[in-house]
Amino acid sequence: MKGVYLALALGLFSGTALAAERVIHFGTSATYPPFEFIDSNNQVAGFDIDIARAVCKELQATCNFTNQSFDSLIPALRFKKMDAVIAGMDITPLREKQIDFSIPYYNELSAVVVVRKDAFHTFAELKGKKLGLENGTSHQRYLQDRHREIDSQAYDSYQNALIDLRNGRLDGVFGDVAAMKNWLKENPDFAIMDERATDPEYYGKGLGIALRKDNPLKAEINQALEKVMASPEYNEIKARWIK
Repeated sequence: MKGVYLALALGLFSGTALAAERVIHFGTSATYPPFEFIDSNNQVAGFDIDIARAVCKELQATCNFTNQSFDSLIPALRFKKMDAVIAGMDITPLREKQIDFSIPYYNELSAVVVVRKDAFHTFAELKGKKLGLENGTSHQRYLQDRHREIDSQAYDSYQNALIDLRNGRLDGVFGDVAAMKNWLKENPDFAIMDERATDPEYYGKGLGIALRKDNPLKAEINQALEKVMASPEYNEIKARWIK
């Protein structure tokens, strides 16, 4: 009988431990290296993913990631299909009307256009040209608001837009400088156009972790982010991915 009681006790203890394990469910869109992508082991990886895992470690939680299209992330968050979103998402006034953001975890932002070397130098020279970008991004809204003379082509991922650029079906691709620099390492026939987009309405606040309005998780994530960003681990993560 003692063996039975011991087994029951261990089973109850194990069940309680499992029940107590905390999981934070992040949504992401793993099509934007070096921020997030699918690695050779078919796992999500990148700068954002390592930041999320560092935050989870501070909160003594486990990260769980769901990969889906960028433009579906905010609706999914609002409908409580995930706890938070980390996906290279700019903190913009328009998004802040729908959702909350953590403190910025990455501030070195400007948007750039990748073109064939010496093809174009300014946005004015792109009038009537085809510029690829990812659907639902700040880059898309920037072009629609500021440069309607440019023919913006929306894609489900930057990877597909960059393939079309390389194959001559686009004149350029518009995106974050870190992501574009990452692609240029293996595509030496292309370069970043001289003029950049730096309008603070679209690019001034940095990248943040998105959360539902009034979610108490925001305060916890902010405290964890502050600790991560003040630690050597943050610089190690940044050096690993942002080059």
